[in-house]
Amino acid sequence: MVEIRLHGRGGQGAVTSAELIAVAAISQGDYAQAFPSFGPERRGAPVQAFARIDKNPIRSREKIYEPDVILVLDPTLPKIVNVTQGLKPSGIAILNSHLPEPELRKLLHNFQGKIAVVDATKIAIEELGLPITNTTMLGAFLKATGLVSLDAIEQAITARFGRLAEKNIKALKRAIDETKIY
Repeated sequence: MVEIRLHGRGGQGAVTSAELIAVAAISQGDYAQAFPSFGPERRGAPVQAFARIDKNPIRSREKIYEPDVILVLDPTLPKIVNVTQGLKPSGIAILNSHLPEPELRKLLHNFQGKIAVVDATKIAIEELGLPITNTTMLGAFLKATGLVSLDAIEQAITARFGRLAEKNIKALKRAIDETKIY
């Protein structure tokens, strides 16, 4: 089983991203689940969402404490939240950032595993006209993990966003091209 923890701010689409990952995984024949972690959060406050993907039925319903993958939608979060807490040493940190790798590793408490980075905010503003990075970060997720196919995620985005899907898919594809992996 692959466990994914998403970090964002309220209103950025972390919960939607988790749902799109699960829908895409299910459409390609895997088992998957997605769920948010809500408390008194409000727009702009740090939030978490979770997703699991497996070839077998998933019985666990608990919060993910030791993820295989973290997906960080907001570039300011690693400064105020330990986003790598519990991340497996063999895990993958996927970040929205423009910072160079050495600075990112410092922000991530010297995490030595695989890091994937894309300036998703820039892409989202240029392609969508808004700094909502969820579908853009899914492009980085696809490139870094290969857990779901491009076709499956495009179908999930089209079903979710309707007429807005085209712009979101363009942002996703651009993120695939621009994501750097260290």
